[in-house]
Amino acid sequence: MSITRESSQSSKSNIDRWFELTKRGSTYTREFRGGIVTFVTMAYIVVLGPLILGTATDSTGSLIGGYGDVGGSITAVASVMALVAGIMSIAMGVIGRIPLAIAAGLGLLPVVAYSLAPRMTWAEAMGLIVLEGLLVLALVFAGLRKKVFDAIPDPLKFAIGVGIGMFITLIGLVDAGITRPGNPLINFGVNGNLSGWSAFIFVFGLLLMTVLVVLKIRGGLLIGIVVTTIIALIAEAAFGVGGRSEENPGGWGLNIPGLPDAVIGSPDFSLIGQFSLFGAFTAIGALAAGLAVFSLMLTDFFDTMGTAFGIAAEGDMLDEDNDVPHMQAILAVDAAAAVVGGATGSSSNTAYIESAAGVGDGARTGIAAMVTGVLFLIAMFFTPLVTVVPWEAAAPALVVVGAMMMMQVRHIDFTDLAIGIPAFLTIVLMPFTYSIVNGVGAGFVSWVVIKTFQGKAREIPLVMWVVSAAFVVYFAAEPISGWIG
Repeated sequence: MSITRESSQSSKSNIDRWFELTKRGSTYTREFRGGIVTFVTMAYIVVLGPLILGTATDSTGSLIGGYGDVGGSITAVASVMALVAGIMSIAMGVIGRIPLAIAAGLGLLPVVAYSLAPRMTWAEAMGLIVLEGLLVLALVFAGLRKKVFDAIPDPLKFAIGVGIGMFITLIGLVDAGITRPGNPLINFGVNGNLSGWSAFIFVFGLLLMTVLVVLKIRGGLLIGIVVTTIIALIAEAAFGVGGRSEENPGGWGLNIPGLPDAVIGSPDFSLIGQFSLFGAFTAIGALAAGLAVFSLMLTDFFDTMGTAFGIAAEGDMLDEDNDVPHMQAILAVDAAAAVVGGATGSSSNTAYIESAAGVGDGARTGIAAMVTGVLFLIAMFFTPLVTVVPWEAAAPALVVVGAMMMMQVRHIDFTDLAIGIPAFLTIVLMPFTYSIVNGVGAGFVSWVVIKTFQGKAREIPLVMWVVSAAFVVYFAAEPISGWIG
């Protein structure tokens, strides 16, 4: 009996030491509660992510994984997104030992769905995600990730985040039918007016989610999506709004809200393994594919270190040198999450700043991330609910997230035109050209040109020169091939 008790105490002691539970002043109760809070704040990605990725088509006109129907595609994406978020959050908890959960990166989903996929097949697009993750993983193990990160000017880093925020916002407005093709360029709603229940649902959802986020209600986006979807269900049942078409421009943009045949269902893992590692290099050329990988890396690259530092600082987990403990392990797990995400058809996965909600509720160790991961694995069995949500109920979340990302603009000094113009080009070209790559390239090239003519060429890191030269070739590839004949 005493041997069993001693063994149990020893086991508990080992767990405590590994996760530094006592050292960080936490308890198992706090960790479980914090993990639940984090899950609630970021569970919206299992609804929103599949609506972005599962409804876009590739160059062949096929939905992700070759699905013939939107509903099946959405359900399949939701299953793998929940699976990868669960596994990688648990891995982050065990290996990184920090309350930092992982899920499909919202900023990268539009890049894959609207910038990459239309130019290649889904398998080729996912192959680029895998390559991007492998590249970042190599940089982590070589100790170069921070050096590359430091080489890129801070204003451009922040501008990339702001530009992606605007890109996400535009996607949300277009999908909800608030912004539509018109004469001469775009229309506001239907012929310059908001009309129909679908528009009302969007506006209601936007106001509701804004209020919830401003009041810092935990899980505000998820609550907003659920409430707005319920109202959409009532509106459809009462008024028969129907789907959006030329004859019915005020209809629903994606799913027509209706109760699903089942609430619980078996996860669909058919997307796992559907990727082509180097297929994109044949589809769009080596240069374009290489720059696409680089742009994906940039989008995924800068978030994790900043997110991990912010989480550790908020939870008073920094060491005596103000560094994040186990940072190498954290970066390695995050890079591996990108590889796993691409290999499973769920896009790149990365650390979520929403983990701060769990830290604010007392979480201090990786145990909280493990709890969040387990909840994501449970969520796999509720994916049929995703097909109930119309775009008008989900799109407001994109707009709110875009507004959050826009806040990074405060770090850019627009009074200095040498900084402001490259940052401006980075930001505006992303939504206006529907391309993250174009925005990043314009910012890099203009930065190098301006600094060179200011006589500050020696201040430009080698990385900036190399990448900017690659972007020049990328932008000039078409005219150059025409001149060569």
